[in-house]
Amino acid sequence: MTQFDKRNISMMMDLYEMTMANGYFANQKEPQKVVFDVFYRKNPDQGGYAIFAGLEQIIEYVENLHFDSEDIAYFRSLNLFSKEFLEYLKDFRFTGDIYAFPEGTVMYPNEPIITVIAPLIDAQLIETAILTQVNHQSLIATKTSRIVRAAQGRLVSDFGARRAHNVDAAVYGARAAYIGGASGTATVMAGQEFGIPVNGTMAHSWIMYFQDEYEAFRRYAEVYPDNVVLLVDTYDVLHSGVPNAIRVAKEVLEPAGRRLKGIRLDSGDLAYLSKKVRKMLDDAGLEDCKIVVSNSLDEYTITSILNQGGQIDSFGVGERMITAKSDPVFGAVYKIAAVEEKGVFAPRIKVSETVEKITNPGLKQVYRVYGECGQAVADLITGAEETVDLSSPYRYVDSEKPWKNRHFENCTMKKLQELVVKDGRRVIPAQSLDEIREYVKKQLDAEIWPEEQRFENPHKHFLDMSPAYYEMKMNLLDETRNL
Repeated sequence: MTQFDKRNISMMMDLYEMTMANGYFANQKEPQKVVFDVFYRKNPDQGGYAIFAGLEQIIEYVENLHFDSEDIAYFRSLNLFSKEFLEYLKDFRFTGDIYAFPEGTVMYPNEPIITVIAPLIDAQLIETAILTQVNHQSLIATKTSRIVRAAQGRLVSDFGARRAHNVDAAVYGARAAYIGGASGTATVMAGQEFGIPVNGTMAHSWIMYFQDEYEAFRRYAEVYPDNVVLLVDTYDVLHSGVPNAIRVAKEVLEPAGRRLKGIRLDSGDLAYLSKKVRKMLDDAGLEDCKIVVSNSLDEYTITSILNQGGQIDSFGVGERMITAKSDPVFGAVYKIAAVEEKGVFAPRIKVSETVEKITNPGLKQVYRVYGECGQAVADLITGAEETVDLSSPYRYVDSEKPWKNRHFENCTMKKLQELVVKDGRRVIPAQSLDEIREYVKKQLDAEIWPEEQRFENPHKHFLDMSPAYYEMKMNLLDETRNL
C-alpha cells in the first residue's frame, strides 16, 4: 500500500449504509450471508466496451475498513443508532469474500464485474466506496482507451490534473488513464504513488517572464539540455516561436552535441500549424524534432486532426480525458442478488417498469466465450454450480431473443471472476500498473473484435445465458407477479 492510500476512508459512505446496517443489526438474530453484484447498464459514449479499473483500491479499502473512536462519536451525535450497534462498530472488520474480474478486463453491460458474498451488514457498508472506485477509474480508463485508439500509435499523456475535480480525481484518474493506455502523466503525485512515468514541457509563464522569447528558450535549454521541448505558441507560432526554437537548436544545442527534442503547440488550428511547423523543422535539418500538441483534445478532435494530415507525434490530453467530459457518468450499481436461507443462497431479483433495470438474480458465474480465431464472441452467464461443456455444440439463450435456437460450436471459454478477498483479506498478489496496462492492450489487440471498438455504431457484444439460468430468472419473474 502506498502512503497515499493509508488514509482511513471507512467513512466514505452514504448515510443509508449505516441506517440499513443498524436496522439489520436490530432485526437479525444471527448473521446472515448475502450476495451483491456490481454491474453497469451501458457503455460510456455509446461505445462497444468498457475497461474495469479500481480493483486494487477496493481491496485496500476492505482490508483496512474500521471505525475510529472519532467516527463512532460522530455517529452517536446523529441520534440515529442504538448503543449496541455503536458498540458493535468498535471491533468491526469486513469478513466477507469478494470475487472480481482481473483489473483491466474489457467488460460489458449487465454482467457481474464484482460479486460480494458476506454477512449482510458487511456487504451493506462497503457499497458506496466500491462504487466510487469502479465508477471513477473505469470511466477514465475507458475514455483514455478511446483517445489512445484515436491517436493511432502516437503517444498520449495525461495533462489533466488542473482540470480534475479534486486531488483524488487527478491522482486516481492518472492511474486509470495509464491502465487505459496513456504513456505517462504530468501529475507528480501519481508518478510517486503508482510509478507512472512523468513528463512535461514548459509553461507560458516562463517565456513571458523573460525579456524576449529567444532568451526564454535559450535559458531553458541551458538548464535542461538533454530534454528540450519548447512551447512555441506564446506569441506567434510561425513567425516567432518556431524560428526561435530553431535558432536555439542551432546556436545552443548543436554546438554542445545535443538535439532539440521537440516543440509543443497549445493553441490554434493544430492540423494546419503542425503541417507548417513540420516543414520548417525539416527544412532546418530537425527531422528528429517531435511535435507535441495539447489544448482540449479528445478522441473526436484527434481523429479530425489526423484525418486532415496533422503532423503530430504525441498528444497531451487534459480536461476531456480526466473528466471524461463527453459522458462523465459511468453508472455502475450494487444490487443484492441472493440471500442465504438454510445454507443455500436463494435468488433475489429487482423488477422495474424499465426493462433494462431488471437484475440478473442469484449466485452465478460469467464466462468469456472465444471462437476458433481466438476472438471473444460473447459472454455467458450460468448458475454458480452449473458445468458448461463446450466439447460439443452448447445451446445457450439469447436473452433478447429467447425464441431463437442458438449454439456455441468449436468454442473455448474462460471464467472471468476470480477470488480476490477471502474472509476480508487479500488472496491475490498485487499487480503492477504495467501488467494491468499490458493486459488491456492484449485484449484489445487480440481478443476484442475491431467492430466493437468503433466510435460510431459499434458491434454489440452479446451477454447470453445458459438455459437453466434463463429458466430460473423467468420463474423468479413469474413469482414476483404475486407479491
